[in-house]
Amino acid sequence: MNPGHAIEGACFILHEAKYRNNDKHLIKLGCKMLDYMWERGWDKEHGGILYFRDVYDKPVQEYWQDMKFWWPQNEAIIATLLAYTITGKEKYKHWHQQIHDYAYTHFHDKEFGEWFGYLHRDGTVAQPTKGNLFKGPFHLPRQEWYCWKLLEEMGTTSTNTHE
Repeated sequence: MNPGHAIEGACFILHEAKYRNNDKHLIKLGCKMLDYMWERGWDKEHGGILYFRDVYDKPVQEYWQDMKFWWPQNEAIIATLLAYTITGKEKYKHWHQQIHDYAYTHFHDKEFGEWFGYLHRDGTVAQPTKGNLFKGPFHLPRQEWYCWKLLEEMGTTSTNTHE
């Protein structure tokens, strides 16, 4: 299993549910996907979303299976906040805080900005590349923009830059 892709899929379904005036069936499906993948993808020992997991908790073929990539964290930040705004369930608020804190503690380069792309399971930087053939300017800016819009809808941000 790739928790990042499944969580991203859950996010798309929740977005569509919201677009369809909070379609209950789609909300249930999106939250079920998020719940299932959070349970399997969240690293209970070190935090963050793991890149691959075996459905039966057996060894995984891919050598990078226990790494943490930037984009599953971005997708989990969006999905948990979106689930919280739609359902009001505190577990999604708690998960959002968990993933947000983990990602901004470990992926964010505090000295030069942007995010590192790849971490070891323990949260240390695997290599310092912030852009390559795979890590481009999509997931992180999308996460920042989407969450800003969600928070703005909730009335928790200000659009007045002079405040």
